[in-house]
Amino acid sequence: MKQFKGCIFDMDGTLLDSMEMWHHLDCRFLQENGITPPADISETVKNMTIERSAAYFTERFSLSMTPQQVIQRVQEIAEQEYCLHLPLKPGAKELLLNLLEKGVPCVLASMTYRSLLQAAMQRHGISHCFQAVLTAEDGMPGKQQPDIFLKAAELLGSAPEEIIVFEDALYAAETARKAGFYTIGIYDASEEKDWADMQHLCHETISAWAQLDYDSLFGA
Repeated sequence: MKQFKGCIFDMDGTLLDSMEMWHHLDCRFLQENGITPPADISETVKNMTIERSAAYFTERFSLSMTPQQVIQRVQEIAEQEYCLHLPLKPGAKELLLNLLEKGVPCVLASMTYRSLLQAAMQRHGISHCFQAVLTAEDGMPGKQQPDIFLKAAELLGSAPEEIIVFEDALYAAETARKAGFYTIGIYDASEEKDWADMQHLCHETISAWAQLDYDSLFGA
């Protein structure tokens, strides 16, 4: 197998065990605004950018809040979890430290608020493992479009086929693969219904970080 020159990591559901929190966060926000959450709300907004989901909440539920106020409140609710509680997935930190030691550059590409990402990275001691962090706040559209992956490749200084993208979400992995990246899917319980499709789509899939064949990808 060829050895790769860089990595692009998603955060939520890939490195950080946070998707269950996000699933309940939508409901918590609506409930505190006196709204009974529709059963499909988390599924509806999970692939949206922060800005789009805030606008969707404001429009669908006729909230007396601006999208920016929605963003601020959701960020406040999530902030405590990122700052204090959410764990990394087993083996994630060890992988990142190994890549750093080996000199394999990494970029974090996420649609989550930058402040939350930074809080989690600092708490877990992995901030220094990333050459750059890209989010929607950098003007990136959602991962239905390849922009965030292509910008990360530019920062890494390598062609897409020389870079591994690690993702837990089927739609994001599909975008990365179509853009020419080597794509590895990692299992997350929140994406259970898409796991068979993920296994078919990606170059490789793993159910835990311990299963990653590090030496074959980056050299012994």
